[in-house]
Amino acid sequence: MKVLILYAAYGGGHLSAANAVKEAIENNYRDYEVSMIDFMAYLNKVINSLTIKSYEKMAKNLPWVWGKIYNKSRKGLVAELSNSANRILKIKMHRLIKKENPDIIISTHPFSTQMCASLKKHSKINVKLVNILTDLKYHEQWLVKHKYVDKFFVSNEEMKNDLIKYGVDESKVFATGIPISQRFSKKYEREEVLKEFNLKENLKVILFFAGGKMGLARSNIYSYMEQIARMANHFQIVAISGKNDKVFEKFNEIAENSINKENIKVMEYTTKVPELMSVADLVISKPGGITVSECLASNVPMLIINPIPGQETDNTDFLELNNLAKCVKHNDNLGMIMEELIEDNTLNQLRQNTMKFAKPEAAVNICKEIFK
Repeated sequence: MKVLILYAAYGGGHLSAANAVKEAIENNYRDYEVSMIDFMAYLNKVINSLTIKSYEKMAKNLPWVWGKIYNKSRKGLVAELSNSANRILKIKMHRLIKKENPDIIISTHPFSTQMCASLKKHSKINVKLVNILTDLKYHEQWLVKHKYVDKFFVSNEEMKNDLIKYGVDESKVFATGIPISQRFSKKYEREEVLKEFNLKENLKVILFFAGGKMGLARSNIYSYMEQIARMANHFQIVAISGKNDKVFEKFNEIAENSINKENIKVMEYTTKVPELMSVADLVISKPGGITVSECLASNVPMLIINPIPGQETDNTDFLELNNLAKCVKHNDNLGMIMEELIEDNTLNQLRQNTMKFAKPEAAVNICKEIFK
């Protein structure tokens, strides 16, 4: 049995979800052959490069523009242009599928799903097609030609119901959660993790993520870092700059100038996020679908900063509505909000709520449903 996983490099979520499913297959289904391909890079490297750079620039410098594009692409002219582009690219997609000859296609991006669904519609391919949605609310682009998709995997029951109302066959939709690494299912010894990162037992641990592996950090993160640093007599801070040298240097400068510098640890990109989340009392981050799922799986409340208009504001709305997180508005004092969360016991309530939505075994459960 051969499985082809298709993803795209817009943000980190589509790739992370693809990696999580690949990990689950390789750990639990030894007789399955798995290929994972960035379909946009394969179909057209120039378009892929230009669109990724455009997304990064808009998300960082003109987030409101991205928000308008995201919302207009639900219906109307922008949606039609998107669908037309996919119809052109699907010719090369057909060649890719013929070359790979999979029994099952798992897609973590709406455009690859659309192309494959169109090929199925016109009897160009005969393959099981699976769609994994990577945010907390759906966008219509995920559901184009949904009749030709065999299964949809979504993050929560509300989203499942929304797809059914849209017209997707109820038997096709499964609220498994967004797939994340199985390392988030592992139990870690708190004392060992604290020791590994030179953290203290008697202070709460705050994880601060600067803005994702693509360096989509906005300028206000320095102001946020300064506000957090001033409160570090009450907490210990682990600030993760990601793959961004400028942010790493500035964070270190702020930490060194703080009177509480012994309680501030600045790190670059790390693969130890599951371990750190296992001892964290609060995560401060943008609300990407994967980050949110990792926090829920680790039962860590979120303090949301800089949500990108579109999918991340949708995620924020869901989290706030279900009392799973708080969002920092433009003029809010981040340090004061952190202190209030802890002092009035809100943090404990948020943590309790995360347990209702945690789905650490999403990747494994998705595989069980696909292969049964």
